Amino acid sequence: MNYVTQILPSLLSGTGMTLSIFFWTIIIAIPLGILVGLGMTTRFKPLTWIINIYVWLMRGTPLLLQLIFVFYGLPIIGIVFQRYDAALFAFILNYTAYFAEIFRGGLQAIPAGQYESARVLRLTKWQTLRKIVIPQVVKIVLPSIGNEVINLVKDSSLVYVIGLGDLLRAGNVAMARDVTLVPMLLVGVIYLLLTAVCTLVLKRLERHYSFWR
Repeated sequence: MNYVTQILPSLLSGTGMTLSIFFWTIIIAIPLGILVGLGMTTRFKPLTWIINIYVWLMRGTPLLLQLIFVFYGLPIIGIVFQRYDAALFAFILNYTAYFAEIFRGGLQAIPAGQYESARVLRLTKWQTLRKIVIPQVVKIVLPSIGNEVINLVKDSSLVYVIGLGDLLRAGNVAMARDVTLVPMLLVGVIYLLLTAVCTLVLKRLERHYSFWR
């Protein structure tokens, strides 16, 4: 226990970095994912073509490779990011693409009759989207969003590749220094706690929207 109390502050410091990446990615990528998902359903072909290329690139290449490219590759053409900004930029780009595909599927799952009924009620396009479409889409996509949120908690460990001191990196440093697996066991426990909290919040959200069942 004495050893645990010695290494716990460094692990909690790394957890702070992990939570920061997680929080800002969720806050920014979900709204962007909604916008990109809407763009994928538009009839303006040049826009859908550009968006589909972007989504294909983000989903077709590993997040680890994207992190390396943003931090080490973009400076070649004069675009330089600090380590944290590079990680956040890569995560937002990647998860926006995944969320966009999820929301696109949710939007296309809404029956055409819903839009026709909104027109009969003389609702504007914005009112139709805000009051009829989005609430139903949220219920449809919540399980898929939940999977991506859980993945994001674990994917945040990839920031070690550009030298950020996240939870996993703190555990690796302690393990290499002290030649013991105890730090990695604690890292596993912390990740489990984080995913448990996310799962609990998502379950509550699903129950909140279950009145449409």
